[in-house]
Amino acid sequence: MAFPAAFLDELAARNPIDDVVGQYVALTRKGGNLFGLCPFHSEKTASFSVSPEKGIYYCFGCHKGGGAIQFIMDIENLDYPDAVRFLAKRAGMEVPDDRQYESTYRQKERLWLLCKDAARYFHAQMKGDAGEPARAYFLKRALSASTVTRFGLGFAPDGWSGLIDTLTAKGYTKEEILAAGLASRNQSKGTIYDRFRNRVMFPIFDVRDNVIGFGGRVMDNSTPKYLNSPETVIFNKRRNLFGLNIAKKSKSDAIILTEGYMDAIALHQYGFDSAVASLGTALTEEHATLLAKYTQKVVLIYDGDAAGQNATSRAAPMLEKAGLSVKILRMEGAKDPDEFLRTYGADAFRALLQKSENPAQYRLQSLQVKYNVKDDEQRVAFLREAASYIAGLPSAVEREVYGTRAAEIAGVTAAAMKTEVDYAYRRKEAARKKKQNAQDLAAAQSRQPVVRGIRYDNVRSAMAEEALLRAVCREPALLREISLTPEQFSSPLLGKLYAALRTQQENDLAVGIANLGDEFSKEEIQHVTYVLQKSAEPISDNALRDYIAIIAEESAGAEESGEARLRAALARKRRKEI
Repeated sequence: MAFPAAFLDELAARNPIDDVVGQYVALTRKGGNLFGLCPFHSEKTASFSVSPEKGIYYCFGCHKGGGAIQFIMDIENLDYPDAVRFLAKRAGMEVPDDRQYESTYRQKERLWLLCKDAARYFHAQMKGDAGEPARAYFLKRALSASTVTRFGLGFAPDGWSGLIDTLTAKGYTKEEILAAGLASRNQSKGTIYDRFRNRVMFPIFDVRDNVIGFGGRVMDNSTPKYLNSPETVIFNKRRNLFGLNIAKKSKSDAIILTEGYMDAIALHQYGFDSAVASLGTALTEEHATLLAKYTQKVVLIYDGDAAGQNATSRAAPMLEKAGLSVKILRMEGAKDPDEFLRTYGADAFRALLQKSENPAQYRLQSLQVKYNVKDDEQRVAFLREAASYIAGLPSAVEREVYGTRAAEIAGVTAAAMKTEVDYAYRRKEAARKKKQNAQDLAAAQSRQPVVRGIRYDNVRSAMAEEALLRAVCREPALLREISLTPEQFSSPLLGKLYAALRTQQENDLAVGIANLGDEFSKEEIQHVTYVLQKSAEPISDNALRDYIAIIAEESAGAEESGEARLRAALARKRRKEI
């Protein structure tokens, strides 16, 4: 639906961009702008800029940008109307003519409520007569009653419709239960049945304490051992972590990242309240970015088997790329934190945490286990693999320290290891420079828009058009002095923006992109944000006249060129007729 311009203007005023973004990103002021780590891609250096004056955000790394509406569309995965409704609700505003519209956001609110009622049902079943097996299982796993309550643990009885019957009695439809991932459909009969049966249940919360899904575990050796909710409009396992709603409130300086629900819950029970777990999937960049919002340090605890070591090797660089300091805990005397805590207690685990290794120490130790360094052939293989890893470390000091450590492990001189590391380093540098040269070559096209699908046919005019638009956004009164028409702009998108800004100015609305309507696509918003976030110092009258003259000149030239091409085409046609 189209929202009134005056409503969008007020919406932007009541949702300052720094307030909106600040709820998701830690921002630091530098001059007139605010900077932080981009929430849309992993990075170590803050390249995400917020301009309160202009009402826009822009990332110099991934090039996402826009106003408050676009930010909510990206961060909450909403379409334009639902992002408007989200911000309206945030500001306590009524959305015009919105009562007849069933939005995706309202559907999410409905499913959050449904999942909360489902969690209450599972918890109640666990406490009732049917829940005796679940209570015995939790007792066997040494979980206290307070821990069971704190995490809302429950039980799904061994029936086909207990949850469905309970939820439909509360007014939910079967389609809503299916949409929440709590029921499955029999394709041949068309009937639906409870997805979770005869399992202990772990509700999964998002960081706002909404129940978004469930994990169900069998209490014997049957398979599948774990059954998770499927992907739904409210549940994405790549973007959520079990226990983060609690861990984000911890006073600990590090978040402990584990493989399973029980490990995370056991850690909390023993006083380590910063533990989280992935949701049945390998760690993703989205997970790393999510963690970086709440901590600067992560202790990684995966199983010590080959699969766990491989997962650790993949996860550590991903976490470091997100700007996190990483430590890796190597389990001793137990297969996982849950078993260790039940066997040795909290103090022993606290001591084990102190022995956590950084990724370089962990990698060298893992390579030492992998190779028999007493065998010459394997010793050479160890040194070469170690050198390749060490050559990728960011500082010369780290390369020297860990090169010396590897030399000691293999029983060779530090000088020999340094030679091997330097050789590997030169190879990596050559590959890096080759990649950089390719990027530099691409920079020749840097005046072209960075957003795919948007291109300038006339770069000279487009540069003047960009500068003119930045000037009028800074000083809207200039629009009254400019006689150009949108059709004279060489870039249709910039001409479209110019027309929108003029309309805002004529209707006494705030001039800028913060309250543009949905006639601009996501890609168009990203590009115009990129244009407007560039430096926009006050311009002289001469500079303004130059911009206008260039646009008019190039527009006239394009018309003449078009006329010339038309005349030439007509001449060729006449010659053929003769």
